Amino acid sequence: MEIKNIKIKGIPNEEFQDNEYLEKYVEELRANGTNIVLGKLDDLIDWGRSNSLWPLTFATSCCGIEFMSVGAARFDFARFGFEVTRNSPRQADCIVVAGTIVNKMAPILKRLYDQMAEPKYVIAMGSCAISGGPFCKSYHVVNGIDEIIPVDVFVPGCPPKPEALLYGFMQLQRKVKLEKFLGNKKR
Repeated sequence: MEIKNIKIKGIPNEEFQDNEYLEKYVEELRANGTNIVLGKLDDLIDWGRSNSLWPLTFATSCCGIEFMSVGAARFDFARFGFEVTRNSPRQADCIVVAGTIVNKMAPILKRLYDQMAEPKYVIAMGSCAISGGPFCKSYHVVNGIDEIIPVDVFVPGCPPKPEALLYGFMQLQRKVKLEKFLGNKKR
C-alpha cells in the first residue's frame, strides 16, 4: 500500500506508516477463530446494554429510602445509565431487591422476576435481602433471596450507603460487558 504525501500541520509525514501490520493482525485473529466485525459489534451491543440498565424498584423496608436517595440529585445514578426506573417488570431488565422479604412476599417476587424479559439481572441490596438481616432466625423471613431467584450482585450493609449501591450497579455493568450478545461468556 503506497502512502501519498500527506500534509497535516504538526504531524511529520514519516509518522504515517503502512497498514500491513493491521492486516496481519486481522489474519492472525481470524486464524484463531475470531471474526473482527462480529466481535466489535458484540462489544458495541454489550456497551449499550451495560449503560442502559432499567431497574425495577422492589423496596420493602429501609433500604428503599437509600435506593431513592441514589436517584436524587446528590448521587444521581443517571450519570451511569440507570436513570429510567421502571414499575413494570416487562419494561425492566434489572431488579433491585431492597429490604426484608417475608414468606408471603416471596411468590410475588418470583412472579415479578419471571415476568421480566431476558436478559435479566438481580441486585440484592442490604443484609435483609442477602441473608435475612436481624430477622434471620425468624420463621416468617426468607433467609436470602438467592433461595428464590438467582442474584448477580450483592450490596452489603444495613442499610447500605448510596455509594455502595452505585458501586453495585457498576459491578453489574462490568458483568453485562463480559457477556456476549449470544449468551456465552467472553474470555
